[in-house]
Amino acid sequence: MTDRLTIRGVRARPVLVPFRRPPAAATGSMPMAALVLIDLETEEGITGRSYVFAFMPAVLKPVTDLLSGLAPLIRGDALAPFDLDAKLRRRLTLIDTPGVMGLALAGLDMCAWDALAQARGVPLAVLLGGSVRPIRAYNSCGLWIQSVAGIADEAEALVAEGDFSAVKLRLGRDDPLEDLAAVRAVRSRLGDRTAVMSDFNQKLTWNEAILRGRLLDDEGLAWIEEPVRHNDFSGSARVAEALRTPVQTGENLVSSHELLLALQAHAMDYVMPDVQRIGGVTGWMRAAALAHAFGMEMSSHLFPEFSAHLLAATPTAHWLEYVDWANPVLKEPLRIEKGCALIPDRPGAGIEWNEDAVGRYLVDA
Repeated sequence: MTDRLTIRGVRARPVLVPFRRPPAAATGSMPMAALVLIDLETEEGITGRSYVFAFMPAVLKPVTDLLSGLAPLIRGDALAPFDLDAKLRRRLTLIDTPGVMGLALAGLDMCAWDALAQARGVPLAVLLGGSVRPIRAYNSCGLWIQSVAGIADEAEALVAEGDFSAVKLRLGRDDPLEDLAAVRAVRSRLGDRTAVMSDFNQKLTWNEAILRGRLLDDEGLAWIEEPVRHNDFSGSARVAEALRTPVQTGENLVSSHELLLALQAHAMDYVMPDVQRIGGVTGWMRAAALAHAFGMEMSSHLFPEFSAHLLAATPTAHWLEYVDWANPVLKEPLRIEKGCALIPDRPGAGIEWNEDAVGRYLVDA
């Protein structure tokens, strides 16, 4: 166990990784997973690892360049995540830190916490005050916008992939009746023992969301996610108040300050921060404290390798969103058994790169 770590450098590598089931949501599709793999190296030989999701190939270079540009600002600093976060955000006050800059900062923060947990010789969940235990998950690796014919077969396949008890279905087709048919097909095939979440991916106005939500209110959905623009807190609050089905949102919140505004506006019934949007592990823990204070269940968005650890230390932990998007470049992908993510019982977050695969998927940026 090492008491003190000193930052030596940062390595960022852009990759384009194939999806098993390419996402096709109401607001667009993605043929490949654009990831930036980050290594935060220390003088003591411990390397913290994380990745961020750039959403599209054109964003890989800006994120990679930002990480390279931020490295000199922290070289030689003690590896103390709260101090690093405060230093970088203070230095970047004038440019502000959401957007692409926020992705880079969150990636560094995740690396710092991973390295610190390794130095302490404990899993990240334990360092944060939680325990290594199974984390309830839903399979979010499919059920994108597609023809209703065959959608029930895919739902059944998703459940079988890890004995899942929940899946997520994307909605937002031009014809609301087609959405209704998709929900009914999936619910009919899976039965009442499997929860079905739904996601509109910010497709609707709040009036449309109320009309469509009422159409779905009797279909037994676990939640309706992001029916309106993510920062329309008042519109989302109108929708949440009008519907019996819970409204889930939060994946695009960029700080605990923004989360507080959403909570005060009663913009949702459930909240699901994204670790790279909310500010890394540091931002997540602040968000978890707020969710606890407001008595609100908190789920995760993407990044299951980190999110499983974070939910283990979240007082109001609800569901982990499982995606396998980084699996091709991981030496040991996160395991799912009986519908739960199994936190690796080894120091850190448990991320190691499959270097042969990284070499195959590496791109110029």
